Amino acid sequence: MEENNKKSKKEQELSEADIERLQLLQRAHERKGKQLTITDDTGALKEIDELRQLVSKQLESPEEKYSIYYKGIRKLLMDHLPKGEDYKQMRDIIYDEKNIFLNLGKRKSDNKGVRGSDGRMTFQPVMNEILDIIIAWVGGSQNPFELYKQFYLLNEKHEYPHEEYDDSTRGVANAMLKLVD
Repeated sequence: MEENNKKSKKEQELSEADIERLQLLQRAHERKGKQLTITDDTGALKEIDELRQLVSKQLESPEEKYSIYYKGIRKLLMDHLPKGEDYKQMRDIIYDEKNIFLNLGKRKSDNKGVRGSDGRMTFQPVMNEILDIIIAWVGGSQNPFELYKQFYLLNEKHEYPHEEYDDSTRGVANAMLKLVD
């Protein structure tokens, strides 16, 4: 008898709004990936497909990637790095650090000169991160060593390896890092 009184007391404590909320929660659980939400303007309930929205946000635009890479990263580097055969080796070293970052740590020296990845196809946020560095460099010193250092430190930050040309590579990098401090 006492137990029945507790049950009926609990049932009485639930208002119609509480019951409605519980039903909404149960329905939301039944449809995985979909969610009920209240619209801002009318206050009506609306079903949204969370997974579809999540996937659409992650899709990247090929046109934007093309612009970021060719009209941003590549063009700025070609326009502002020293030109000519005398500076080719220096440009290649800078491009290698850039490409290691764009390829999420893949380097040519791991596979006998073949990276096995294409930086032009990387994720847009990755492209934007390196483009920001290049834009700041163009607006700042335009010293190629400074750009190399920024790319090198970016790869360090993400724990990506660096290209290894010969035994002196690590020594040069260590000397550069001492100059940073």
